Amino acid sequence: MSTERSTDAATRVVVSYPADLSDWGRRQVDRSSFRAFLRRTRETAREGDVWEEFVGVGCCGNSLDVPLRVEGVVGGSVIDADTEFDFEVREACGIEGSWRVQSAGGPSRARDPSRSDRPTQSGR
Repeated sequence: MSTERSTDAATRVVVSYPADLSDWGRRQVDRSSFRAFLRRTRETAREGDVWEEFVGVGCCGNSLDVPLRVEGVVGGSVIDADTEFDFEVREACGIEGSWRVQSAGGPSRARDPSRSDRPTQSGR
């Protein structure tokens, strides 16, 4: 078995997430397990690629797919077990998240606290 790395392999991939990703979401993305997930689920990376990724469910059920954008790739385009991921922040994109994301009200209602038809914390 060869220990040489393919010349097509990416040594480093720089991925950005939107500035309006919550602190909780940022912590999830920054975990080594999330980087390992990307290594297992993504075969290639090219500058400009956008990946909609589920980052987890918080204690209150706030989960949304987060648009990650490949900002740069060092080396080839193939992601392998040794590819490193670095994250940076880009402009906000209007991610709508709150504890209501999984409720009947949905994320768009979470933005308007004046609505009288807001769901309760139980989602009803």
